[in-house]
Amino acid sequence: MNNVASFLGRKDIEVSARRYGIDALGAMAQGLFASLLMGTILSTMGQLLNMPVLVEIGTFASGVKGPAMAAAIGVSLHAPNLVLFSLLAVGAAADSLGGAGGPLSVYFVAIAAAEIGKMISKETRLDIIVTPFVTICAGVLLSMAFAPAIGAAAMATGQAIMWAVEQQPFIMGIIVSVVVGIILTLPISSAAICAALSLTGLAGGAALAGCCTQMVGFAVQSFKANGWGGLFAQGIGTSMLQMGNIVRKPVIWIPTIAASAITGPIASCVFKLTMNGAPVSSGMGTCGLVGQIGVITGWMNDVAAGTRGSITPFDWAGLVLISFVLPAVLTWTFHKLCLKQGIYTDEDLKLDI
Repeated sequence: MNNVASFLGRKDIEVSARRYGIDALGAMAQGLFASLLMGTILSTMGQLLNMPVLVEIGTFASGVKGPAMAAAIGVSLHAPNLVLFSLLAVGAAADSLGGAGGPLSVYFVAIAAAEIGKMISKETRLDIIVTPFVTICAGVLLSMAFAPAIGAAAMATGQAIMWAVEQQPFIMGIIVSVVVGIILTLPISSAAICAALSLTGLAGGAALAGCCTQMVGFAVQSFKANGWGGLFAQGIGTSMLQMGNIVRKPVIWIPTIAASAITGPIASCVFKLTMNGAPVSSGMGTCGLVGQIGVITGWMNDVAAGTRGSITPFDWAGLVLISFVLPAVLTWTFHKLCLKQGIYTDEDLKLDI
């Protein structure tokens, strides 16, 4: 047993929730952002500006999402170069064979292939041949064996959630908004989870509402303590910055959670806000305005497909209210109530920035 532990330590293989559930998942989201999401943004800009070259660039960027996710996961697992480069082929296979649930397939397969590659790396004098051979063969064989099932399970789960929101937009709007918003603030990637489940439609809109509420809400809630720097860092960066304060005093989370329980059903019941762009956008909130760009991209795609007549002023009003206005107003209102009751103070929201 000691020999196994020693070997794993020497190979930097750490079986832990942080390594696989936080580091690898967060890295996968970055890989998605640098490929599919950026490709979608570029293609949308190209359509809006009538610049075909941007559309073409975006198409190329979106086309490498599998390899990009696998490589990002490899980096998070500290994979040696030969293993890292070999993961590109593994990511392409897992994404392709996983179908619409490709991101989740890439996540599991890339982790397994990376760790297998790390075990064999530099163990022979033919490392330049053996390591890529083992990593690619192991990863592709795992993809062939498991990616279709993983992808199907992810799709089934996502479709079940989307169906539930369609059937019960009020109750499920609350649940999806609150849960995905909480995940966004935790050191877990809400974007990767939404992508893995292919969360779009009304469910994607509710998820976006929850994420926006966490980000804009904490930005406004902590403005007195953190000023303009904190406003922008959380409002267009990430509410995860508050995680240390939440651990110290969980009650500071009350205003944004309460607000997201309101914005979610408003998004799904009143404005019928749908995310029909890239699913990863559902979990991005206001980060770089990626969530809003995703909604607009979905609108444009729907208009082009003939499933939507036009983008109306009501659509724009809903997007602005759900993304910015309601999260700010509602969170501020709940924040003031909490301060009045002495539940916490402004200093409990102070960031080290």
